Amino acid sequence: MAGNSDTNKNAVNVREMIAEKKKKKSLSNYTEKFIPTFLLLIASISLLTTVGIIITLFTEAIEFFKRVPVWEFFTGTVLKPMSQNPEFGVLPLINGTLISTFIAMLVAGPIGIMSAIYLSEYASDRVRRVLKPLLEILAGIPTIVYGFFAFTFVTPLIRSIFPEVGATNILSPGLVMGVMIIPMIASLSEDAMSSVPNSMREGAFALGATKLETTFKVVIPAALSGIISSFVLGISRAIGETMIVTIASGSSKNFTFDITQSMQTMTAYIVEVSSGDAPAGSTIYYSLYAVAATLFIFTLLMNILARYLSRKFREEY
Repeated sequence: MAGNSDTNKNAVNVREMIAEKKKKKSLSNYTEKFIPTFLLLIASISLLTTVGIIITLFTEAIEFFKRVPVWEFFTGTVLKPMSQNPEFGVLPLINGTLISTFIAMLVAGPIGIMSAIYLSEYASDRVRRVLKPLLEILAGIPTIVYGFFAFTFVTPLIRSIFPEVGATNILSPGLVMGVMIIPMIASLSEDAMSSVPNSMREGAFALGATKLETTFKVVIPAALSGIISSFVLGISRAIGETMIVTIASGSSKNFTFDITQSMQTMTAYIVEVSSGDAPAGSTIYYSLYAVAATLFIFTLLMNILARYLSRKFREEY
């Protein structure tokens, strides 16, 4: 009898173990089916956010263009949204944005690429481990700090040398934006150069090339895809910069190429209108979305260009 009892207990234990395994397997199958759906939902958040932004921008921008002709908006050189007879030409804003970006790239381009060359080709591992993080600290400084630096230090410094420069101008924020963009160009370019195989450098040295010749004739052409992408991304960063130009360039909507004068960029105009007294539903209010949509198109085109150039000049090793 005792043997039969033990046998029954063993059989019950076996059945319980089998049931437990089936339960765990069922739960595992359910989890495996649920996880991909959950991850897809998380991955779709950025896409859905972008779609929401596009719908919001262009829905309100269309309302603006019902009141102001598209041709007048994109070709007008006068922007007077608050006057008794308002005019809504966006060219002064585009002009200010492009000039500030051009000044920034004149600073960030040469300094960034030369910094990348030094870090990649000339600096020792110990020096690189110290200098690269220090250089990237610039990217972590809040842009409003850069703005006050441009307004309270750079502008007075420029005016002490060139008194004709205005208290607010497009030159000082352009210079400071260039300093801010240096880490982006330097870091991305250095990564592109470091990815070039050492065998290419050694082959150039074996043919009698100097280190400088190897850098400019072998390494840089091989890393050109990454370098161009870093420049295009730097331009996109400058186009979309807000606080530096808002604080240091002023709010004068001048259509001029004189960098000593005050100008306004598209981002600064958006800040001005959104923080001002523009009533909802007014033409001034809708102009905010028209300018924002224009800025969105600018940055989108720059990102598309960066991807195109990256693929066109990519070298695979």
